[in-house]
Amino acid sequence: MLSKQPIPWEDRPADSKEVMWRFSKNPIIGRYHTAISNSIFNSAVVPFEDGYAGVFRCDDRSIRMNIFAGFSKDGINWQIEDTPIQMSAGNTDLLESEYKYDPRVVFIEDRYWVTWCNGYHGPTIGIAYTFDFKKFYQCENAFLPFNRNGVLFPKKINGKYVMLSRPSDNGHTPFGDIYLSQSPDMKYWGEHRIVMKVTPFPESAWQCTKIGAGPVPILTKEGWLLFYHGVIHTCNGFRYSMGAAILDEHQPDIVKYRSRPYLLAPAAPYELMGDVPNVVFPCASIYDEAGRIAIYYGAADTVTGLAFGYIDEIIDFVKNNSL
Repeated sequence: MLSKQPIPWEDRPADSKEVMWRFSKNPIIGRYHTAISNSIFNSAVVPFEDGYAGVFRCDDRSIRMNIFAGFSKDGINWQIEDTPIQMSAGNTDLLESEYKYDPRVVFIEDRYWVTWCNGYHGPTIGIAYTFDFKKFYQCENAFLPFNRNGVLFPKKINGKYVMLSRPSDNGHTPFGDIYLSQSPDMKYWGEHRIVMKVTPFPESAWQCTKIGAGPVPILTKEGWLLFYHGVIHTCNGFRYSMGAAILDEHQPDIVKYRSRPYLLAPAAPYELMGDVPNVVFPCASIYDEAGRIAIYYGAADTVTGLAFGYIDEIIDFVKNNSL
């Protein structure tokens, strides 16, 4: 999301030729950042008032998954609530939930919309809205179970709300492609279309098992820039990395370009070791008018990190290294 205030930023290291680089002070949020947390990761951040607000996945020390509000002046140093978000009725009175995890947040028209993986007889996509990150109003679940990685576009397209998601199963899904769905009212969803499928092994092996949308797409001169995670199943388990694609501005189920190489893969100690090793999982991005971008990502399903880049360089990378 475009920020009018200074974004978290660190220049590319002098000895680096990478398109994206890690913050030298990662992780910015540790696993014990709150009084009850076992881990804080896969969370969403947006500019808000004179700073930033976010919705954070915090698993407690019973490993109960829930989402919590947080605030920051600089996008790096965070104060996160010790109690989970309590939902009020929006367009539904169905507020029961077995769990909540992996939120995304986007501003559309006059409010902030939150999507997350909602436990309702299995994982589905929960939706809520807020004006102040203090009171949240829950809406109907978007889809039938099983589904994950619900990511809204930041504006209506052809008069409708549009969401990306990944239909899945009820476990640690060993498959998954990205689909697009549309809604006239943020309650009833349909017109489902395939966007991207996994790549055949070994054409681009880092994304050959499953893929899922990451941060909210960014509208650029080339179309919608979408960061996503890709997964390969290795002898050591799943390995999550980050890539990017460019979708058509008016028909975002059309992929114009898609990166063959990844942009960021597990390499730092806090990405290689944790509750779930070998995970880089992007969930939020903030960019400024100069084209600098900061991406928040979960590392090893344990802590939260930041990575930086330039939007124009990322677009060139995707176009020049496209499948």
